[in-house]
Amino acid sequence: MFRCTRDAEFSLRHVVKALLLAGLSGVPAIQAQQTQANTTQGIYTCTDARGRKLTSDRPIAECNDREQKLLNPSGTLKARVGPTLTLKERADLEARDKAEQEERARLNEEKRRERALLIRYPNKVIHDKERAAALAQIGVVRQAATTRIEELQRQRAAVLEEMEFYKRDPSKAPPSLRLQVEEVAQSLAIQQRFIADQDTEIKRVNAHFDEELVRLKQLWALHAPAPPAAANKTR
Repeated sequence: MFRCTRDAEFSLRHVVKALLLAGLSGVPAIQAQQTQANTTQGIYTCTDARGRKLTSDRPIAECNDREQKLLNPSGTLKARVGPTLTLKERADLEARDKAEQEERARLNEEKRRERALLIRYPNKVIHDKERAAALAQIGVVRQAATTRIEELQRQRAAVLEEMEFYKRDPSKAPPSLRLQVEEVAQSLAIQQRFIADQDTEIKRVNAHFDEELVRLKQLWALHAPAPPAAANKTR
């Protein structure tokens, strides 16, 4: 029983001693690994504002306002690190990047629209046909308003003829007759404004198709098939 206890104490002391030795010997090893890792990453070097040549295993704060060189362990150039940007410089850079992205998006959208335009109007005949259809649709609506005006003008003539009996004193005309005069006048004004709006719409549609045609002519010329090669001359 006593022998077993002494053997157990000896084994325990041996294990503790081994762990302590392993821990102490591991500290230099970890430091060596960290040093090796820093060396593998490279060496930063620069000349600061005072003309001092500085070297470090990490970016050098004194040279944040200028370019730094990152060297390989062999001393060869690995990369160049630009100066750290100020808040204003960073904001300006982000604004330029945003503007460039928006311009690229605009150009992509313009190209997409051009492709869609070419698919919709492969030639001038189809474009002219759609213009005519759009104008014809407006013409139908305008003609309906014109017909309505003609009807209102006939109604107004009839009402004014009745008002002739009261031309010396229109206040003696029946209220219903005076109301008819006002209603016809208002309806005529509404229809005339409507026709003016349709005339404006006709101009807008024509301007749209004219502008579209200018661009289409350019696109048709760009995408026109190449002319066939001239036939070989007879020898």
